[in-house]
Parts: sequence; structure tokens; C-alpha cells
Amino acid sequence: MPASATSAVDKALDVIETVAGSGYPLRLSEISARLGLHRATVYRVLAGLVERGWVLRVGDRYLPGAAVLRLSRSAAASSLARLADPVLVALSEQTGMMANLQVLEGERARVVEVVRPARLEMISDLRDALLPVHRFAGPLALVAGLSPAARTPFLRAAEADGCEIQGPDGLLARIERAAADGFAVQRGRTERLIASVSRAVLVDDSAPVCALTLVGPVAEFDEKRLPALERHLSAACERLGEELLRWTRALPPSQDSSIEGVR
Repeated sequence: MPASATSAVDKALDVIETVAGSGYPLRLSEISARLGLHRATVYRVLAGLVERGWVLRVGDRYLPGAAVLRLSRSAAASSLARLADPVLVALSEQTGMMANLQVLEGERARVVEVVRPARLEMISDLRDALLPVHRFAGPLALVAGLSPAARTPFLRAAEADGCEIQGPDGLLARIERAAADGFAVQRGRTERLIASVSRAVLVDDSAPVCALTLVGPVAEFDEKRLPALERHLSAACERLGEELLRWTRALPPSQDSSIEGVR
């Protein structure tokens, strides 16, 4: 392997290990200082890792991404999934629906945490699945929060899968509706009797960090009941956004601080 390739791999692994091994979300400057690398170099590495799902960016801090969480229990202990779990539990109890947490990964969205009530055990929870934007509410809500340029890879992937992009019922129109409403709704698109509604979680003015989604029987997502589900979902997203903001802005008293000591 060429030395340059080895160097690039080493830098990426060093960044992943630094982020995953920290007891709190790190800033770019902190990662750069710990590794002894130039900030511009670390920024380029982080950009690639964020795109691939190894690192998650929240405001100006970085924490383990979905790819790391699938491999490491220790990373999961200080992860977005851990922070979101009580929000998901409360949301599921309030609505009687399955609630899940999703993050963008590549050209899809990864389901990283799920709370499913006993009454919906017949519905697959899709935990750890990668969901395409044109078939599921979660990735649709996330992509709707991106800039038009950042949406391009998702549109290309959907078009390659045979999805109609243009037109009143095309993917672009659905994305714009979700962007305007703040909610993405899918009824019977993947499974005829299943529906879902999703909303992106925003921190500051950055791109969406994640999305919360409610999933249940399509009959319970009619126009009469949907507004109530959206209210609960909106409140849950606001709560999680506040928790993320408080968590990522908290300064640890020492390098060895745990998440519990910071919060």
C-alpha cells in the first residue's frame, strides 16, 4: 500500500479513536490538539468520516457516529442513541406508536435506536437498517433539511432505484413539502398497512443532526389523528435538540471526565 494511503488510513483511524474514546463530544480544535495534526487536515478527515457515518457532527462538536455504535458498546454509552432513549420512550408512550431515531449515512438513513410497544410487535422495527429517501419518512425529513446541493446524492440514488424525481408527486415535490411543513409523512409506500411521520432534529442553524419517526398502522395516521401525532413529535424533537445543545456545549472539568460528570 502506498505511504500516502497508509497515512490517510492512519489519520482516519486516529480521528475515529479519538472521538470514540472521549468521554464528551470534542471540538475540531481539541481533536487537532490531541492528535498533533493541523486543523485543516483534521477537518478534511472529519468531513469524510461524517459522510460515511463514522462520526456525527452536532454544532461545532463531534461524537461517535452510527458506524462506530454498531461496533462498540463503549461508544454507545456516550452516544446520541443513549441521549435519545428517554425521549423515544416518552414519545412512544404518549402516542402508542413505534418511535425510532435515524441519522444520515451515505445516501440513506440508518435506524440507530427503536422503542416499539407490545401492540406493534408485528411491525418490523428495522433497527440498524439503511433506508432510502424515496420510501421512508425518516430520510425524507432529514434530506428536506439539507441545502439543495447537499440533496443531490440522495436524489441520484433514488433515481437509480427507479423513483420519479420530477412532477407533482415526484421526490423533489415531496422533499419541498416536507421542508415547508417540517414533517415528512409516508402512508403505505413501503408496506400497504404501515404509515409513518418524521421530523428532523436541528441544533443551531446547522444541517439536521438526526430525525425522530413515529411508525404504526396506516388507519391511525388519518387526517383527524395526524395533527396530534405531529404535536407530540415536534415536542420530542425540541426536547432532544435542547438536550443535544446542552450536552455538546457542556465543558468537562478535566480530560478524564465522563458524560455523567459533564451533564
